[in-house]
Amino acid sequence: MHRSRITGARRLSALLTVSTFALTGCSLWQSHPTADTAAPPPMPLPTTSTPPPPPPRPYELGLDGVSACSLLSTSQRNQLGFDRDPMPDSEAGFGNAATCSYRNTTAKVGARLALITTEGMGVWTDDTAQVEATHVMVGEFPALVIKTPGLNLSCNVAVDVAEGQHLDVLYRDDGAQPPSPVDQLCAGAQRVAEDAVATLADPGTSETRTQTSQPG
Repeated sequence: MHRSRITGARRLSALLTVSTFALTGCSLWQSHPTADTAAPPPMPLPTTSTPPPPPPRPYELGLDGVSACSLLSTSQRNQLGFDRDPMPDSEAGFGNAATCSYRNTTAKVGARLALITTEGMGVWTDDTAQVEATHVMVGEFPALVIKTPGLNLSCNVAVDVAEGQHLDVLYRDDGAQPPSPVDQLCAGAQRVAEDAVATLADPGTSETRTQTSQPG
């Protein structure tokens, strides 16, 4: 009885093996094009293009010691529709970068300025950045409009203000119905960035630097 079970198992194994070869052979035979079947056209080779490098910045606008909430004046905030007091904070993901947030409760949009002093604008275009970046100019400075695929409720503009530093402006939907289109959010981010850079570049602005106590 034991021997018959082994023999039966061997036969079943052999049958499955033969069936597998038969199916494989049939599949391979059917995969060859016949005289009446045209071979599929070759797949086109993917085309790649490297975007041109951004133009050089005209001069340095270092962010060290700058107060993030001083980059938009009261007049600028009014023109942009920000009707809530600025809220200072920090961004842990960029070395505790100083940030300032603004809200427009009528249009239901918000903005956040971040003064990144640990990395240049190139962080948005390196191999690990999974974003869509488009070169633009903000004032005289090269910048990027940054969209994140799958996220349509915010847009960033990064401005190359100094070596190893950049100004990051996040402009986001804040509950509008219907939500603002992403291109409209990008346009808003660019307007905020232009005002912030204008304030940063104005040598007559005395409130952009944080007040530091002098030793007695």
